[in-house]
Amino acid sequence: MSVGAISSAGTSIWLDDLSRAKIAGSDKHSLPHRIAHDGVVGVTTNPSIFSNAISQGAEYAADIEKWKSSSVDEVVRVLTTDDVRAACDLFAPIFHNTSGIDGRVSIEVDPRSARNTAATISEGELLWKIVARPNTLIKVPATLEGLPAITALIAQGISVNVTLIFSVDRYKAVMDAFIAGLEKRVADGLPLTGIASVASFFISRIDTAIDQELKSIGTSQALELCGKSAIANAVLAYEAFLQVEASARWQCLHILGASMQRPLWASTGVKDPAYDDTQYVMQLLDTHTVNTMPQATLDAVIDHGADNHGRIRDHFVSAKEVLAKIDALGINLGHVTEALEIDGVMKFEQAWNELLSNVSSAISK
Repeated sequence: MSVGAISSAGTSIWLDDLSRAKIAGSDKHSLPHRIAHDGVVGVTTNPSIFSNAISQGAEYAADIEKWKSSSVDEVVRVLTTDDVRAACDLFAPIFHNTSGIDGRVSIEVDPRSARNTAATISEGELLWKIVARPNTLIKVPATLEGLPAITALIAQGISVNVTLIFSVDRYKAVMDAFIAGLEKRVADGLPLTGIASVASFFISRIDTAIDQELKSIGTSQALELCGKSAIANAVLAYEAFLQVEASARWQCLHILGASMQRPLWASTGVKDPAYDDTQYVMQLLDTHTVNTMPQATLDAVIDHGADNHGRIRDHFVSAKEVLAKIDALGINLGHVTEALEIDGVMKFEQAWNELLSNVSSAISK
């Protein structure tokens, strides 16, 4: 199955990677090549991606030298927003040709603010102003503290990518927060057109966590479920999306020009080498979805494709059966997803602190 067929199935291909070298490059891994030949119509970033790019890329040295009299936080903000702005400009034609559906580039608020609603709102407003491109998405963690920040930013007309979603219940709360922001705009007499949002639902980390418990149980019934929980969880998230999309509450907003918040499948690189490299792509195809792939996963899709694919909506029943069997074995999915959220926020904080430390070292040279 080609990347074109994936797009035809209704799934937009975004790249979960960004660096200055990829923006300006011309080889097969560069962003211009990905856009022209590999069907890539958007980009997501996170603190880990920026940490790797800036820490390892010599092309940042001149700007670090230029801004070395500023604080480390200011230097990092300049470097990251410059990259996102440049990527937004690359995707501008796609943004305009798709009426703002694709051609989007995400930048995350400071992950140290993930548990602070006011700080998240303030950071989101600042990043939106600095990047100053309509195809930007401000990434906000889907923590309980992040939910009112989503509503506040959407109400201001700021497009949002909600990240670190692991459970279907939290995903429903994210959709509610998004819709509440639009409803506030209606109440304030403001337009709904031009506002975009995606909800980044994490995939592979679910299998990593639950497979470990299944292997500890070790029975044939348990082992047969390995590698199935993440897809099942995502399938039920998509079912929740369709229910909201069909609701009277949403239809009222749609009539006024609102665009639905699309589910985005994140963390789609497989962690277990026993699994097919493309399983978190080919088993999650359906309309109004996005799959943001790390470079290796996109290359696997391009090089090998896959025959094991089909619409997500065809698997609602089987997904419920998988999760019921996992529950019957005593594995609490809610506890797993709660732990993954805590771990996800911590890892992004660690990556951000590592980035600050590396830039600080470069400034002091």
